[in-house]
Amino acid sequence: MGKYDKLNVFISLVLRHKPEAAYITLDEHGWAGTEELLAGINRTGRYINRDMLEEIVAADRKQRYRFNQDKSRIRASQGHSIPVDVELKEQEPPEFLYHGTAARFMDAINKEGIKPMGRLYVHLSKDMETAFSTGRRHGKPVVLKILSGDMYKDGYRFYLSENGVWLTKNVIVAYFVETGM
Repeated sequence: MGKYDKLNVFISLVLRHKPEAAYITLDEHGWAGTEELLAGINRTGRYINRDMLEEIVAADRKQRYRFNQDKSRIRASQGHSIPVDVELKEQEPPEFLYHGTAARFMDAINKEGIKPMGRLYVHLSKDMETAFSTGRRHGKPVVLKILSGDMYKDGYRFYLSENGVWLTKNVIVAYFVETGM
């Protein structure tokens, strides 16, 4: 565990789901003022300063956050459950993408497809290992191979977040193959 893991989790909550937990608001693109975020976190009884925040952002292995050019603003790259436009550009995905989930969710997925489940988008990975790691966080992992190239040709839109996560609104059953792992 890293020395700032609890702060990292809290920052993720604030910038992706509940900005009011740190007494801040996000703009329509998900940006928060860096100084406002620091002051808000400190108001909750936690302690953080700019150096700590910069270390958290730089060390986050999933690259969840990004600063603007002069570091006066910060936002989460993706994963929001609140309506923000993180200015994603539509892109053509690779032929295959992968979705990691837990085995206990497969009955619902096999009936309804993959849904965003409280987020704005379904998250897809470019490789099986990342998807496996994601699935393992939720229980016995299952990796689904997504026919993303076919989806795109059929009119589905895909976006690539700044931290390399592929996003789409949903994936119907016809476009995936359970690969196990």
